Amino acid sequence: MADQAKDLNTQVDEVLDKIRPSLRADGGDVELVGVDDAGVVSVKLLGHCAGCPMRQMTLKGGIERVLKEQVPQVSEVVAV
Repeated sequence: MADQAKDLNTQVDEVLDKIRPSLRADGGDVELVGVDDAGVVSVKLLGHCAGCPMRQMTLKGGIERVLKEQVPQVSEVVAV
């Protein structure tokens, strides 16, 4: 089961790598904290994203949407 979790973390991080250039263009970034057994992805928003008033929309409408499309095991994305 640990191998499955590692694979899921790897898959999620690879998708985040595709999203990062857009975030970095606005002075922000995202860091993967982890993925739990229920498919909840924990991320830390960095730089301008951390204090941005639009961070919830970026998290749910951007990051979560893309992750759910590309990694079906993802159920939710939360900022920690």
